[in-house]
Amino acid sequence: MTTETSSHYDHLEQMSVHDLLTNINREDQTVPLAVAAVIPQIEALVEQIVPRMAQGGRLFYIGAGTSGRLGVVDASECPPTYGVPHDLVVGLIAGGDGAIRKAVEFAEDDAEQAWKDMASYEPTPADTVIGIAASGRTPYVIGGLQQAQAAGLLTGCIVCNAGSAVAQAAAYPVEVVVGPEFVTGSTRMKSGTAQKLVLNMVSTAVMIRLGRVKGNKMVDMQLSNVKLQDRAAKMVMSEIGVDRETAEQLLTQYGNVRNAIDNYTH
Repeated sequence: MTTETSSHYDHLEQMSVHDLLTNINREDQTVPLAVAAVIPQIEALVEQIVPRMAQGGRLFYIGAGTSGRLGVVDASECPPTYGVPHDLVVGLIAGGDGAIRKAVEFAEDDAEQAWKDMASYEPTPADTVIGIAASGRTPYVIGGLQQAQAAGLLTGCIVCNAGSAVAQAAAYPVEVVVGPEFVTGSTRMKSGTAQKLVLNMVSTAVMIRLGRVKGNKMVDMQLSNVKLQDRAAKMVMSEIGVDRETAEQLLTQYGNVRNAIDNYTH
């Protein structure tokens, strides 16, 4: 299990700040290469997710600790970025939402809880569950995937060890083997970075294929702060050649960039 093997570095407490930062960065540079090596696995998973979501299916992430938090982050950013409903991409963490801020002891050891956590969403075979677990041995994730698979849902995973129990429980595993962590066993580091990169790739590719991006713009984003309102106005100005006042009026009238552009009449 490479996530648990000893760091390439030792006597960390004797290193200068410069050497600590340089060596952490050196390790981090290996992560995108590990992700690149498994793009075919990521592609296979995304190709299965898109048609299901196009028919109304949802995407669930399940995980514990850092892995669970990363799933929650990715899910929570989909509505403001792509204008999708809050229950389209759902992040579930062992121990419940309180575990996002504070670790809940032994929550990850309950193999029945993930499926119970999903029950209120009334999962159907159109839905997808992606288990996230650096070690690949988290009972919460293994049990959730097994029960989802038994219920006919599409299952995938993101793990950082090869040949894990989590991967065996998923129809479409993504195994990003990043090797030993700088601090031995601290999988919030390279493993967490790898998981974040893969989650970015999965959700972004899915949303683009579902038509939530036009050109390279977030035309369905929620205009939930001044920065985003400014970005939206500039998008409308650029796309249809109107002045700022007109762009802002269109956005106020139609609610987002896509509708402002589609409903504009000269």
